[in-house]
Amino acid sequence: MDTGHLRVGARVTRVAAVDCGTNSVRLLVTDIDPVTNTQIDLDRRLEIVRLGQDVDRTGRLAPEALARTMRALRSYAEVIDDLGAQRVRMVATSATRDAANRAEFVAGVRAVLGVEPEVVTGDEEAALSFAGATRLLPATIPAPYLVADIGGGSTELAVGAGDLLAARSVDVGSVRLTERRFHSDPPSSADVAAAIDDIDAAIDVAEHDVPVSSAGSLIGLAGSVTSVAAIHLDLPAYDSTVIHHSRICADDIRVVSDRLLAASHDERAAIPSLHPGRVDIIAAGALILRRLVERAGVDEVLVSENDILDGIAWSQVEPVV
Repeated sequence: MDTGHLRVGARVTRVAAVDCGTNSVRLLVTDIDPVTNTQIDLDRRLEIVRLGQDVDRTGRLAPEALARTMRALRSYAEVIDDLGAQRVRMVATSATRDAANRAEFVAGVRAVLGVEPEVVTGDEEAALSFAGATRLLPATIPAPYLVADIGGGSTELAVGAGDLLAARSVDVGSVRLTERRFHSDPPSSADVAAAIDDIDAAIDVAEHDVPVSSAGSLIGLAGSVTSVAAIHLDLPAYDSTVIHHSRICADDIRVVSDRLLAASHDERAAIPSLHPGRVDIIAAGALILRRLVERAGVDEVLVSENDILDGIAWSQVEPVV
């Protein structure tokens, strides 16, 4: 993370972005200069809160999940205040969209952060992910870009070449797929087959809007993708500086996916680069990535640490969604 500072003034704005998904809640405080297209991060952090615990089954946010999320947000509020962010935007995604009691969540966030959480649509989520992933992308990356944000409750697919052309969110994610289809540990062959059927059906839906197979480059975002990269690179610990803009070929993604699907919980937990909060869901996340690569027909994935969080940050100084 670049810890340098831009001089906050008429051109530079210090913003805080909060992304609350099904599995994690994340914070970015950054200085943005839209004139020079510069972003300097002051603080970027993540807490695994599993807000979407059992939402697929119950349709409600569990009390303990809400409590975990509010604890994380209280710590984020202190960081935002200490760093003096001028603007704050919080976006809530898949789990909150699906929950019957989301008003309870909204009230809690308002009390803790002092802002209204925006429960965005899946397509808005995809547009923010695309903006965050492609804003600072090297010019050498072939377009059009297919940006795949594999979350806990949903996967967002967006395609474009500079400007966003099409986007679609589908209800297949690492938490949702694990809870719905993986009934043993490791999952049985029948479990894996059922999960693949769900993934393929979701991609079929997305392809009504997003031409998945037309991608010049597939850019993978979020914890499932970055974790697969860390495992492939055999890192002794998670290192975002090594992972960002690394490339994983299709064959290596298949190898990592097979390894995770065959591993027990304890074997996955022993992987040094894997966050403990992802141990039980990473096999499903890797399988989603594998099928996306196969369906897109690409040779590799470009892994990006810039994602929806960066899109939320930039949206506070210029139009995104």
